[in-house]
Amino acid sequence: MHKFFTLFLAICFSSTVMAQTGVVSGKVKDSKDISLPGATIKLLPTNRYTVSNQNGSFEFLNVPAGNYEVSIDYIGYNSLKRTVEVSAGSNTSIELVLEDGSLEMREVVVMGDLLRGQARALNQQKSNPNISNIISSDQVGRFPDANIGDALKRVPGVTMQNDQGEARNIIIRGLASELNSVTLNGDRIPSAEGDNRKVQMDLIPSDMIASIEVNKTLTPDMDADAIGGSVNLLTKAAPNGQRISATLASGYNPIREQPLYSGAFVYGNRFANNALGVILSGSYNNNDYGSDNIEAEWKEDDGNVFIESYDIRKYDVKRVRRSISGAFDYKIDDNNSLYASAMYNWRDDWENRFRARIDDIEPILDASDKIIGYEGRVNRETKGGIDNSRNDMRRLEDQRMQNYSLRGEHLIASNLDLDWSVSYSTASEDRPNERYMSFREKGVALDFNNNSEFPLYTTRDLDAGEIELNEISENNDFTEETEFGAKFNFRVPLSVIDGQKGRLRFGARLRIKTKDRNNMFNEYSPVGDFGTLGQVDNVFWDGKNFQPGSHMVPGLFASPSFLGNLDLKNPSLFEEEAVPDEYLTVNYSADEKIYAGYLRWDQDFNERFSMIAGARVEFTSINYTGNLVQDEEELTGTRNVKNDYVNVLPSITFKYVPEENLIFRLAATTALARPNYYALSPFVATLPEDEEISAGNPDLKATSAYNLDLMVEKYFKSVGILSGGVFYKRLNDFIYTYFDQSYTQAKFSQDFPDINNPIPADANWKLTQARNGESVDVYGFEVAAQRQLDFLPGKFLSGFGVYANYTYTKSSAKGISNEDGDFREDITLPGTSPHMLNGSLSWENKKFLARLSLNYTAAYLDQLGESDFSDAYYDKQLFLDANASYKVTPTLRIFAEANNLTNQPLRYYQGVSTRTMQAEYYRPRYTVGIKLDL
Repeated sequence: MHKFFTLFLAICFSSTVMAQTGVVSGKVKDSKDISLPGATIKLLPTNRYTVSNQNGSFEFLNVPAGNYEVSIDYIGYNSLKRTVEVSAGSNTSIELVLEDGSLEMREVVVMGDLLRGQARALNQQKSNPNISNIISSDQVGRFPDANIGDALKRVPGVTMQNDQGEARNIIIRGLASELNSVTLNGDRIPSAEGDNRKVQMDLIPSDMIASIEVNKTLTPDMDADAIGGSVNLLTKAAPNGQRISATLASGYNPIREQPLYSGAFVYGNRFANNALGVILSGSYNNNDYGSDNIEAEWKEDDGNVFIESYDIRKYDVKRVRRSISGAFDYKIDDNNSLYASAMYNWRDDWENRFRARIDDIEPILDASDKIIGYEGRVNRETKGGIDNSRNDMRRLEDQRMQNYSLRGEHLIASNLDLDWSVSYSTASEDRPNERYMSFREKGVALDFNNNSEFPLYTTRDLDAGEIELNEISENNDFTEETEFGAKFNFRVPLSVIDGQKGRLRFGARLRIKTKDRNNMFNEYSPVGDFGTLGQVDNVFWDGKNFQPGSHMVPGLFASPSFLGNLDLKNPSLFEEEAVPDEYLTVNYSADEKIYAGYLRWDQDFNERFSMIAGARVEFTSINYTGNLVQDEEELTGTRNVKNDYVNVLPSITFKYVPEENLIFRLAATTALARPNYYALSPFVATLPEDEEISAGNPDLKATSAYNLDLMVEKYFKSVGILSGGVFYKRLNDFIYTYFDQSYTQAKFSQDFPDINNPIPADANWKLTQARNGESVDVYGFEVAAQRQLDFLPGKFLSGFGVYANYTYTKSSAKGISNEDGDFREDITLPGTSPHMLNGSLSWENKKFLARLSLNYTAAYLDQLGESDFSDAYYDKQLFLDANASYKVTPTLRIFAEANNLTNQPLRYYQGVSTRTMQAEYYRPRYTVGIKLDL
């Protein structure tokens, strides 16, 4: 084994003497020394062709010695031809420099800096073997998008769920975040959240990314856990020469009348006779804002529908993002190159929340059981943190994501090349010294405004001097996920048709993942008299400018400084008591190992028709530990469960090009989605008093999918595209929350044979657990258009550009039961929005750019409840954004941006659209800045 490994390394890192054939390699770039990815390079008079990678590099393997002509076509640029001589046993390296397009076929191409980015994205999308969408960093700059999530919502078939006014969770073609994957330079990004696999898209600033690939179909060499799609974030690569750029901006948040600040820099260059490339990037964003929110929980009782819990919430939020990255490449020789990259993202959220809650609401009925009034309890809660230099009297959420990778590309022989990589990633969320203080009064008479869309409960005769302390708590929560990855890929020529290109790729992949959640929660009781809400240091928030309505008054609360300065650890002032029901069931540890191998065969049948066929095999092994809890307070032990399974995932893709710039794509693929971490945790929590059980399910199967996609794309030489396609997905074993109101002793013994049975004979308890459903059908279509209107007469009209796309999605789920055990009908898959629309109108010349952008998503089911009455829906959204920039000099640009001009709230409703569950408003945001690019 040792001898084999030594031989393998010797082959990988040395240049093997080539036989009667050679290699042609090189790089494609433009006149400004910028690499051009996605270029199609042909080797004439043969039918050989290849595509330049993200760095603009390309290579032809196994080329017989002789003279050839290299031909290259690239949307937006003039064609180019060069002659090369290939010698046996050598690597002929060439550099191809393309010039901006000129008058061709009555189409005039005027290439500004932003249009160059659009051209690079479209050329990559055109040359990709699968169905995909590409966004370049220059395209992101055409929209007022501060983070990756906001940029992604412009892609056809993509919608985002927001958190505090920023796009966070990605939904692709109606499939929720857990059914998609997010990678950084091909390495899976871990999740910082405690219970799921979602990647927080607002964690990464958009100016740290060179391009974004949204892969809607997979090829066998891609990780299979991406049923909806795979988003690959590509960081900036070292340039071909020196590059320096910097951005400084500031703005205004009307919601809290606070400023925002941001800045970014990039430095790149080449050294050691261009053998060593270096690029360093940094970004900083400081946003001080907040939100105004109302929330409600609805109940149905004896034919009466009413709100049983109601909140008015005021959030003050300060969000700071910092990001640094570096990338390095070293060309050992023409046959061997090494690459290294690192990225560190750090986001802090400081938050104070003031929650006025009225709960335990009971209707007052007349003799005919009609509601004539309400009674409930009033709760005023302040959320904050300890007063120290880190928390600053606010709840701190510290999220960090790191990625480090090393990879190599090696030409072993004229007919064999190898690439490999190793990577290590971590993501964590730390919430230290998070504090809550609430004051409460029971038996308060209430009035209701009878408006279900903007509901309001008001109290009668409420005296702050009578609202007594209810609870003081402090929690420390920490979650961390790590992933080590390694992979290698081989590529050899293999064609079964004479004169046509064929390639065989094969390789292996290893992923080792860990995830741990360790939360702690304590309550504190004052030793002496504490005082009422009216007697402690407090703040009052009136309803002035409160976005859901000025008549909705948050009211009186304990001040954040009072809460933050309490000496809770002083035993003479407070008694500390752990509250196990807040953390015992949620803490767990997880270990996963994924071993994968694949075989991929690319074969051209003729100049216009090609195929990719192959299969991927993934073996998954899990080892999870959860807690056994009784009465939510007593830890009776831990439970460890191991499991493993194998997925075989075949796929086939066809590409037909009947004429230049017209492409038909057809793909039949398979994919999977592993269950969320917490759903797999083997915890079991029993509540004998309430006759309830909640449990994880380590026996959950991974959701698998069969996918069928057809796409037609028409590209324009003047940098544009018109596309349309249909898709169908069949998901098996999808996961949902299962409720059983008649859970018996026999059922428990069957499901948990390793645990003492708490259910008495002949008793019926309630079980809540994640289970596999039967199947879901998802289908739809999407259309997109992107075009500079340079064919219109006159300089003014020809400066306009349009960008528009629309996606229709429909789904139908089977095998979902309600709380009574009956199967529900006409259920859609959560996350499936039926209508998604993007549109923008821009105008630009050599110096000025202006754009108005619209994003619309129709309402959709977000979370299944115990019945259709308790289902939660994410309401429709309409965003309108605007931005403009002016080039003062060739290297200096000023810009202005405005976000959320529609003041679109985040709104959920329960069961029917008129029944508001949540309505949270953020108001618009305005930014101005300068950008220097040398």
